[in-house]
Amino acid sequence: MRTVDVARRAGYSVQQIRNLERDGVLPPASRTATGHRVYGERHLRSALAYRALAAGAGPVEAKRIVRAFHHSPLSQALALLDAAHTRLDAERALLRQAREAARAISGEPVGDVRPSDAMSVSELAAALGVRPSTLRHWDAEGLVVPDRDAGRGTRRYTPVQVRDARIVHQLRQAGYGVAPLRALMPRLRDAHRLGDVVSALAARDAGIEARSRALLRAAAALDAVLSPDTPAL
Repeated sequence: MRTVDVARRAGYSVQQIRNLERDGVLPPASRTATGHRVYGERHLRSALAYRALAAGAGPVEAKRIVRAFHHSPLSQALALLDAAHTRLDAERALLRQAREAARAISGEPVGDVRPSDAMSVSELAAALGVRPSTLRHWDAEGLVVPDRDAGRGTRRYTPVQVRDARIVHQLRQAGYGVAPLRALMPRLRDAHRLGDVVSALAARDAGIEARSRALLRAAAALDAVLSPDTPAL
């Protein structure tokens, strides 16, 4: 096959195919007498495997895994693929914990606020198991905005703000980004709408499912790389 043939069948541009060969994702192509690249089925399978892996594990890890299938012992290559599945499984577990925690935290009653109920940055950081700088970052991003002492201007977190911080902490652990949280948290504070958090986690769950399906496709493509007699799709 020509470079353009592999590019069309793999869904890439000609330059991207050349880049994948340069990066070791595709084996080196043979050359004609005039210097034109000639690719075979193994090159196409490798490109398809990389495409699926990039969607499931990210482009950096995808290159590492496909290169391992070309240059490393099979046991090492399979271990890298297993690790990608393990990381995704860990994300699923964190997402499940975040969903359960968000429901529990959102349903907790918050009574009359007294000055003694407020927590300092260091106290809340210790309770959550994060650094004080993390809470300051959340404040700067508008995720959890504490009150300030009138005299010294130090941060003080009311019980409602502590609850918000706990929800943000769970969502961040589940892999939810700062930018989406910036839009979500004001709605949650305004009406304490648990449905917004549940919807956000459902979107995250859909993303994980898509990546899991991509890893499934990648495994089939990598198996084809190892099976020279199996035609590529």
